[in-house]
Amino acid sequence: MKIIVLAAFVAIVASQGYPKPQYPKPQYPKPQYPTPAYPAPAYPAPAYKAPAYPAPAYPSPSYKTPEYAPMPYNFNWAVKDDPSYNDYAHQESADDKGYVTGSYRTLLPDGRTQIVDYKADDYTGYVADVKYDGEAKEYKPAYKPAGYPSPAYPSPAYPSPAYSAPKYPSPAYSAPKYPSPAYPSPAYPSPKYPTKY
Repeated sequence: MKIIVLAAFVAIVASQGYPKPQYPKPQYPKPQYPTPAYPAPAYPAPAYKAPAYPAPAYPSPSYKTPEYAPMPYNFNWAVKDDPSYNDYAHQESADDKGYVTGSYRTLLPDGRTQIVDYKADDYTGYVADVKYDGEAKEYKPAYKPAGYPSPAYPSPAYPSPAYSAPKYPSPAYSAPKYPSPAYPSPAYPSPKYPTKY
């Protein structure tokens, strides 16, 4: 019997609720860290020396202009054409030592003939003796360009085109005649309702 009472007492006590414990909210101080102060890194400025390349030295080409022994020659030619007033000539000769002699003549516009005798070699250079044959006259060109009349072409006269206007017959369409529709009136039978309900 005591056991039953004790068990009942324990059951009553266990059925009562314990109050929820009230704990204060923890307050932690905000940590304060010192601001880091790092010194700026100081790097030495790079000092590179400019590379010193030797100046290119190309050897000068060693070649010489070939020298050929003088070749003897002789030539002459002349032109005389009175209608075109062309009268000139040239003659020249050279020996195997490079000594050259020659002469040329030219008919000038004033009627004189210019005659040039010359000689040339490697020692004295070019030496010329100029002479004139005849007397100078006032230059009057005998040639006159022909005066061509301005072309006078008659303006072409074309007849005005005369086209008659085309004549098309007027279209004559008769209006279509449709018969009037004749629908029979519908004939529905009269409904029959019962007289008694």
